[in-house]
Amino acid sequence: MASLNTFGAILTYAINLEVQLRDYYQSAGNSGRAQGADKRRQTLERIRREYVVEITLEPIDGLDETNYAFDLKDPSENGQRSIESTAARFFADVSPKINVRQAQRALERCGKEHQELAQA
Repeated sequence: MASLNTFGAILTYAINLEVQLRDYYQSAGNSGRAQGADKRRQTLERIRREYVVEITLEPIDGLDETNYAFDLKDPSENGQRSIESTAARFFADVSPKINVRQAQRALERCGKEHQELAQA
């Protein structure tokens, strides 16, 4: 698996993460969580468009997407909590590594939303 070593790679991974969650929740019949994932995806796409030019080339160390794998085959409540916990951990790990404050805040908000869903 690829390392999450640039701002662009992190945002691309985060967007794909939210797309996977949207599709997962749609198939599990949880339209509220699917809409939340889609809203976060849209926010992350906007952040990527606005800030990717500023910090595309700055390297980021210590992240690998294999540490954030989902089990999308388990639609149970426990499966959903597990996925949300993994997503929250991903956003908690990546947000401090981003040096553009607006992008960092957006990632932190995503992580907070996932943490709240994991505890629901």
